[in-house]
Amino acid sequence: MRLTSKLTRVAVGVASLALAATACGGTSSENDGGGGSKEDLGLAIAYDIGGKGDQSFNDAAYAGLAKAKDEFGYKTADVEPTEGETDADKEQRLASLARQGYNPVIGVGFAYGPAMKAVAAKYPDTTFGIVDSVVEGDNVTSLVFAEEQASYLAGVAAAKATKTKTVGFVGGVDIPLIHKFQAGFEQGVKDTDAKVKVIPQYLTQTAEEGGFSSPDKGKAAAEGQIEKKADVVYQAAGLSGQGVIEAAAKAKVWAIGVDSDQYRQEALAAYKDYILTSALKDVGGAVYALAKSVQEDKPLTGTQVFDLKEDGVGLSESNPKMAEVPGLTDAVAKAKEGIIDGSIKVRTE
Repeated sequence: MRLTSKLTRVAVGVASLALAATACGGTSSENDGGGGSKEDLGLAIAYDIGGKGDQSFNDAAYAGLAKAKDEFGYKTADVEPTEGETDADKEQRLASLARQGYNPVIGVGFAYGPAMKAVAAKYPDTTFGIVDSVVEGDNVTSLVFAEEQASYLAGVAAAKATKTKTVGFVGGVDIPLIHKFQAGFEQGVKDTDAKVKVIPQYLTQTAEEGGFSSPDKGKAAAEGQIEKKADVVYQAAGLSGQGVIEAAAKAKVWAIGVDSDQYRQEALAAYKDYILTSALKDVGGAVYALAKSVQEDKPLTGTQVFDLKEDGVGLSESNPKMAEVPGLTDAVAKAKEGIIDGSIKVRTE
Protein backbone atom coordinates (compact mmCIF):
# COMPACT_ATOMS: atom_id res chain seq x y z
CA MET A 1 0.00 0.00 0.00
CA ARG A 2 1.05 3.59 -0.46
CA LEU A 3 1.49 5.98 2.43
CA THR A 4 -1.08 8.75 2.26
CA SER A 5 0.11 12.29 1.64
CA LYS A 6 -1.27 13.29 5.02
CA LEU A 7 1.21 11.08 6.84
CA THR A 8 4.19 12.05 4.75
CA ARG A 9 3.44 15.73 4.86
CA VAL A 10 3.10 15.77 8.62
CA ALA A 11 6.70 14.54 8.62
CA VAL A 12 8.08 17.12 6.15
CA GLY A 13 11.02 19.02 7.58
CA VAL A 14 12.06 16.33 10.04
CA ALA A 15 15.45 16.05 8.37
CA SER A 16 16.32 19.60 9.38
CA LEU A 17 16.29 18.49 13.01
CA ALA A 18 19.54 16.68 12.33
CA LEU A 19 21.37 20.00 12.49
CA ALA A 20 20.75 20.26 16.21
CA ALA A 21 20.09 16.69 17.19
CA THR A 22 22.95 14.66 15.69
CA ALA A 23 26.45 14.28 17.01
CA CYS A 24 29.36 12.23 15.76
CA GLY A 25 29.84 8.86 17.44
CA GLY A 26 27.97 7.58 20.46
CA THR A 27 25.87 4.49 20.89
CA SER A 28 22.49 5.33 22.38
CA SER A 29 20.41 8.35 23.25
CA GLU A 30 18.62 6.55 26.09
CA ASN A 31 19.43 2.89 25.97
CA ASP A 32 18.34 2.09 29.52
CA GLY A 33 15.03 0.42 28.64
CA GLY A 34 15.33 -2.11 31.47
CA GLY A 35 14.52 0.61 33.98
CA GLY A 36 10.90 1.24 32.93
CA SER A 37 7.71 -0.57 32.07
CA LYS A 38 6.85 -1.44 28.49
CA GLU A 39 4.34 1.40 28.41
CA ASP A 40 7.16 3.88 29.04
CA LEU A 41 9.19 2.84 26.01
CA GLY A 42 8.76 4.10 22.48
CA LEU A 43 10.73 4.19 19.28
CA ALA A 44 14.07 2.42 18.93
CA ILE A 45 16.32 2.45 15.86
CA ALA A 46 19.27 0.24 14.98
CA TYR A 47 21.75 2.03 12.73
CA ASP A 48 23.22 0.90 9.45
CA ILE A 49 26.94 0.86 8.63
CA GLY A 50 28.51 4.24 9.36
CA GLY A 51 26.31 4.85 12.39
CA LYS A 52 25.31 8.16 13.87
CA GLY A 53 27.39 11.06 12.64
CA ASP A 54 27.43 10.13 8.94
CA GLN A 55 25.70 13.47 8.17
CA SER A 56 23.51 11.52 5.79
CA PHE A 57 21.36 8.38 5.96
CA ASN A 58 21.71 7.39 9.62
CA ASP A 59 21.54 10.96 10.88
CA ALA A 60 18.30 11.44 8.96
CA ALA A 61 16.85 8.46 10.83
CA TYR A 62 18.02 9.92 14.14
CA ALA A 63 16.24 13.19 13.33
CA GLY A 64 12.98 11.24 13.08
CA LEU A 65 13.66 9.60 16.43
CA ALA A 66 14.44 12.97 18.03
CA LYS A 67 11.15 14.42 16.76
CA ALA A 68 9.17 11.45 18.08
CA LYS A 69 10.91 11.60 21.46
CA ASP A 70 10.22 15.31 21.80
CA GLU A 71 6.59 15.06 20.71
CA PHE A 72 5.57 11.92 22.56
CA GLY A 73 7.73 12.34 25.64
CA TYR A 74 8.82 8.74 25.88
CA LYS A 75 12.11 6.90 26.17
CA THR A 76 13.91 6.06 22.95
CA ALA A 77 16.99 4.07 22.01
CA ASP A 78 19.41 4.27 19.09
CA VAL A 79 21.98 1.52 18.78
CA GLU A 80 25.18 1.42 16.76
CA PRO A 81 26.31 -1.46 14.53
CA THR A 82 29.56 -3.30 15.19
CA GLU A 83 32.39 -3.83 12.75
CA GLY A 84 32.16 -7.07 10.81
CA GLU A 85 28.86 -8.05 12.40
CA THR A 86 26.73 -10.95 11.16
CA ASP A 87 23.00 -11.36 10.61
CA ALA A 88 22.93 -13.11 13.97
CA ASP A 89 24.34 -9.98 15.61
CA LYS A 90 21.63 -7.88 14.00
CA GLU A 91 19.00 -10.36 15.06
CA GLN A 92 20.20 -10.21 18.65
CA ARG A 93 20.12 -6.40 18.58
CA LEU A 94 16.56 -6.21 17.29
CA ALA A 95 15.37 -8.91 19.69
CA SER A 96 16.93 -7.12 22.65
CA LEU A 97 15.11 -3.89 21.81
CA ALA A 98 11.79 -5.67 21.39
CA ARG A 99 12.30 -7.65 24.59
CA GLN A 100 12.91 -4.44 26.53
CA GLY A 101 9.56 -3.13 25.32
CA TYR A 102 10.49 -0.63 22.62
CA ASN A 103 7.79 -0.17 20.00
CA PRO A 104 8.28 0.35 17.13
CA VAL A 105 11.73 -1.09 16.46
CA ILE A 106 13.27 0.08 13.18
CA GLY A 107 16.26 -1.36 11.34
CA VAL A 108 17.92 1.42 9.35
CA GLY A 109 19.09 -0.17 6.13
CA PHE A 110 18.46 -3.16 3.86
CA ALA A 111 21.08 -5.21 5.72
CA TYR A 112 18.55 -5.78 8.51
CA GLY A 113 16.26 -7.77 6.20
CA PRO A 114 17.09 -11.36 7.20
CA ALA A 115 17.34 -10.50 10.90
CA MET A 116 14.03 -8.64 10.91
CA LYS A 117 12.17 -11.46 9.22
CA ALA A 118 13.36 -13.83 11.94
CA VAL A 119 12.78 -11.52 14.92
CA ALA A 120 9.38 -10.12 13.91
CA ALA A 121 7.83 -13.55 14.00
CA LYS A 122 9.00 -14.03 17.59
CA TYR A 123 7.58 -10.69 18.81
CA PRO A 124 4.14 -10.38 17.19
CA ASP A 125 3.03 -7.59 19.55
CA THR A 126 5.86 -5.32 18.46
CA THR A 127 5.71 -3.25 15.27
CA PHE A 128 8.94 -3.48 13.30
CA GLY A 129 10.09 -1.20 10.51
CA ILE A 130 12.85 -1.56 7.97
CA VAL A 131 14.27 1.18 5.78
CA ASP A 132 15.21 0.46 2.14
CA SER A 133 14.01 -3.12 2.00
CA VAL A 134 10.77 -5.07 1.77
CA VAL A 135 10.20 -7.69 4.45
CA GLU A 136 6.92 -9.57 4.59
CA GLY A 137 5.20 -9.92 7.95
CA ASP A 138 1.96 -8.90 9.65
CA ASN A 139 3.88 -6.69 12.10
CA VAL A 140 6.56 -5.41 9.71
CA THR A 141 6.42 -2.08 7.87
CA SER A 142 8.74 -1.62 4.90
CA LEU A 143 9.79 2.00 4.40
CA VAL A 144 11.04 2.43 0.84
CA PHE A 145 11.81 5.47 -1.29
CA ALA A 146 11.84 6.61 -4.91
CA GLU A 147 15.55 7.52 -4.77
CA GLU A 148 15.71 7.56 -8.55
CA GLN A 149 13.34 10.54 -8.65
CA ALA A 150 15.46 12.72 -6.37
CA SER A 151 18.55 11.58 -8.27
CA TYR A 152 16.94 12.61 -11.55
CA LEU A 153 16.57 16.14 -10.19
CA ALA A 154 20.20 16.02 -9.07
CA GLY A 155 21.13 15.04 -12.61
CA VAL A 156 19.22 18.01 -14.02
CA ALA A 157 21.07 20.32 -11.63
CA ALA A 158 24.43 18.77 -12.51
CA ALA A 159 23.85 19.14 -16.24
CA LYS A 160 23.00 22.80 -15.78
CA ALA A 161 25.95 23.50 -13.48
CA THR A 162 28.76 21.75 -15.35
CA LYS A 163 31.10 23.82 -17.47
CA THR A 164 33.34 20.96 -18.60
CA LYS A 165 30.42 18.82 -19.81
CA THR A 166 31.67 16.06 -17.48
CA VAL A 167 30.11 15.00 -14.18
CA GLY A 168 30.76 12.14 -11.78
CA PHE A 169 28.73 9.66 -9.76
CA VAL A 170 30.22 7.90 -6.73
CA GLY A 171 28.23 4.98 -5.33
CA GLY A 172 29.18 3.45 -2.01
CA VAL A 173 28.48 -0.20 -2.83
CA ASP A 174 27.63 -1.86 -6.15
CA ILE A 175 24.13 -3.04 -5.23
CA PRO A 176 20.61 -2.60 -6.70
CA LEU A 177 19.65 0.10 -4.19
CA ILE A 178 22.52 2.36 -5.27
CA HIS A 179 21.91 1.49 -8.92
CA LYS A 180 18.63 3.41 -8.52
CA PHE A 181 20.59 6.54 -7.61
CA GLN A 182 22.90 6.14 -10.59
CA ALA A 183 20.09 5.40 -13.05
CA GLY A 184 18.04 8.42 -12.05
CA PHE A 185 21.06 10.71 -12.03
CA GLU A 186 22.29 9.64 -15.45
CA GLN A 187 18.81 9.99 -16.95
CA GLY A 188 18.40 13.47 -15.49
CA VAL A 189 21.76 14.52 -16.89
CA LYS A 190 21.12 13.14 -20.37
CA ASP A 191 17.54 14.40 -20.60
CA THR A 192 18.85 17.88 -19.80
CA ASP A 193 21.98 17.85 -21.97
CA ALA A 194 22.85 14.78 -24.01
CA LYS A 195 26.40 16.08 -24.54
CA VAL A 196 27.31 15.81 -20.85
CA LYS A 197 29.44 12.78 -19.98
CA VAL A 198 28.77 10.87 -16.73
CA ILE A 199 31.64 9.03 -15.04
CA PRO A 200 30.25 6.40 -12.62
CA GLN A 201 32.30 4.63 -9.96
CA TYR A 202 31.51 2.29 -7.07
CA LEU A 203 33.77 2.15 -4.05
CA THR A 204 33.29 -1.53 -3.15
CA GLN A 205 31.35 -4.62 -4.16
CA THR A 206 30.11 -5.33 -0.63
CA ALA A 207 29.23 -3.19 2.38
CA GLU A 208 31.68 -5.19 4.50
CA GLU A 209 34.53 -3.69 2.46
CA GLY A 210 33.70 -0.21 3.74
CA GLY A 211 31.91 1.31 0.79
CA PHE A 212 29.51 3.20 3.04
CA SER A 213 31.93 3.95 5.87
CA SER A 214 35.27 5.05 4.37
CA PRO A 215 35.67 8.77 3.62
CA ASP A 216 39.19 8.08 2.31
CA LYS A 217 37.77 5.82 -0.40
CA GLY A 218 35.23 8.47 -1.34
CA LYS A 219 37.87 11.15 -1.49
CA ALA A 220 40.15 9.09 -3.73
CA ALA A 221 37.30 8.25 -6.11
CA ALA A 222 36.23 11.87 -6.42
CA GLU A 223 39.80 13.03 -6.97
CA GLY A 224 40.09 10.55 -9.83
CA GLN A 225 36.90 11.82 -11.45
CA ILE A 226 37.97 15.43 -11.02
CA GLU A 227 41.26 14.60 -12.75
CA LYS A 228 39.11 13.43 -15.66
CA LYS A 229 37.52 16.91 -15.78
CA ALA A 230 34.38 16.24 -13.76
CA ASP A 231 33.32 19.54 -12.20
CA VAL A 232 30.16 18.21 -10.51
CA VAL A 233 30.26 14.99 -8.45
CA TYR A 234 27.15 13.35 -7.01
CA GLN A 235 27.67 10.84 -4.22
CA ALA A 236 25.40 8.14 -2.81
CA ALA A 237 27.89 6.67 -0.39
CA GLY A 238 26.85 7.24 3.21
CA LEU A 239 29.75 8.25 5.44
CA SER A 240 32.14 7.77 2.50
CA GLY A 241 30.41 10.70 0.83
CA GLN A 242 32.11 13.10 3.21
CA GLY A 243 35.36 12.33 1.42
CA VAL A 244 33.74 13.10 -1.93
CA ILE A 245 32.56 16.46 -0.66
CA GLU A 246 35.98 17.24 0.79
CA ALA A 247 37.69 16.44 -2.52
CA ALA A 248 35.25 18.59 -4.47
CA ALA A 249 35.72 21.54 -2.14
CA LYS A 250 39.51 21.23 -2.32
CA ALA A 251 39.34 21.28 -6.13
CA LYS A 252 36.75 24.08 -6.07
CA VAL A 253 34.17 22.11 -8.03
CA TRP A 254 30.59 21.19 -7.14
CA ALA A 255 29.53 18.29 -4.97
CA ILE A 256 25.94 17.08 -4.70
CA GLY A 257 24.98 15.57 -1.35
CA VAL A 258 22.55 12.79 -0.57
CA ASP A 259 19.78 11.77 1.85
CA SER A 260 20.11 14.77 4.24
CA ASP A 261 20.56 18.42 3.26
CA GLN A 262 24.32 18.26 3.51
CA TYR A 263 24.73 21.99 2.92
CA ARG A 264 23.25 22.45 6.40
CA GLN A 265 25.26 19.78 8.19
CA GLU A 266 27.52 21.33 10.82
CA ALA A 267 30.28 18.75 10.32
CA LEU A 268 30.48 19.73 6.64
CA ALA A 269 30.38 23.49 7.21
CA ALA A 270 33.93 23.96 5.93
CA TYR A 271 32.85 22.65 2.52
CA LYS A 272 29.32 24.03 2.27
CA ASP A 273 30.11 26.62 -0.39
CA TYR A 274 30.83 23.75 -2.77
CA ILE A 275 27.74 21.67 -1.97
CA LEU A 276 25.47 22.74 -4.80
CA THR A 277 22.45 20.81 -3.56
CA SER A 278 21.46 17.45 -2.07
CA ALA A 279 19.13 14.70 -3.26
CA LEU A 280 16.85 14.40 -0.26
CA LYS A 281 15.40 11.20 1.13
CA ASP A 282 13.10 11.81 4.08
CA VAL A 283 14.21 8.86 6.18
CA GLY A 284 13.51 10.93 9.27
CA GLY A 285 9.97 11.59 8.10
CA ALA A 286 9.38 7.90 7.46
CA VAL A 287 10.75 6.95 10.88
CA TYR A 288 8.56 9.56 12.55
CA ALA A 289 5.47 8.55 10.54
CA LEU A 290 5.77 4.95 11.72
CA ALA A 291 6.32 6.03 15.33
CA LYS A 292 3.29 8.32 15.14
CA SER A 293 1.09 5.56 13.74
CA VAL A 294 2.08 3.25 16.61
CA GLN A 295 1.53 6.01 19.16
CA GLU A 296 -1.97 6.50 17.77
CA ASP A 297 -2.55 2.73 18.01
CA LYS A 298 -2.98 2.50 14.23
CA PRO A 299 0.38 1.08 13.13
CA LEU A 300 1.22 1.27 9.46
CA THR A 301 1.64 -2.07 7.75
CA GLY A 302 2.97 -3.44 4.50
CA THR A 303 5.10 -1.46 2.09
CA GLN A 304 5.04 2.33 2.43
CA VAL A 305 6.43 4.17 -0.60
CA PHE A 306 7.81 7.69 -0.12
CA ASP A 307 8.12 9.46 -3.48
CA LEU A 308 8.39 12.94 -4.96
CA LYS A 309 4.64 13.47 -5.14
CA GLU A 310 4.36 12.96 -1.39
CA ASP A 311 7.53 14.90 -0.49
CA GLY A 312 9.25 11.68 0.51
CA VAL A 313 12.18 12.57 -1.73
CA GLY A 314 13.28 15.84 -3.29
CA LEU A 315 16.11 18.26 -3.99
CA SER A 316 17.38 20.81 -1.48
CA GLU A 317 17.51 24.51 -2.30
CA SER A 318 19.54 25.71 0.70
CA ASN A 319 22.60 26.94 -1.18
CA PRO A 320 21.77 30.38 -2.61
CA LYS A 321 24.37 29.80 -5.33
CA MET A 322 21.92 27.42 -7.01
CA ALA A 323 19.94 30.44 -8.15
CA GLU A 324 23.07 31.87 -9.79
CA VAL A 325 23.41 28.95 -12.20
CA PRO A 326 21.61 29.94 -15.42
CA GLY A 327 18.45 27.94 -16.00
CA LEU A 328 18.97 25.53 -13.11
CA THR A 329 16.02 26.48 -10.92
CA ASP A 330 13.53 26.47 -13.80
CA ALA A 331 14.85 23.19 -15.19
CA VAL A 332 14.56 21.44 -11.83
CA ALA A 333 11.04 22.80 -11.28
CA LYS A 334 9.96 21.61 -14.73
CA ALA A 335 11.48 18.16 -14.16
CA LYS A 336 9.77 17.85 -10.79
CA GLU A 337 6.43 18.72 -12.36
CA GLY A 338 6.99 16.14 -15.09
CA ILE A 339 7.81 13.36 -12.66
CA ILE A 340 4.77 14.11 -10.52
CA ASP A 341 2.32 14.28 -13.45
CA GLY A 342 3.80 11.15 -15.00
CA SER A 343 5.13 12.67 -18.22
CA ILE A 344 8.66 11.79 -17.07
CA LYS A 345 9.22 8.13 -16.21
CA VAL A 346 12.42 7.70 -14.23
CA ARG A 347 14.38 4.48 -14.62
CA THR A 348 15.53 2.45 -11.64
CA GLU A 349 18.35 0.61 -13.39
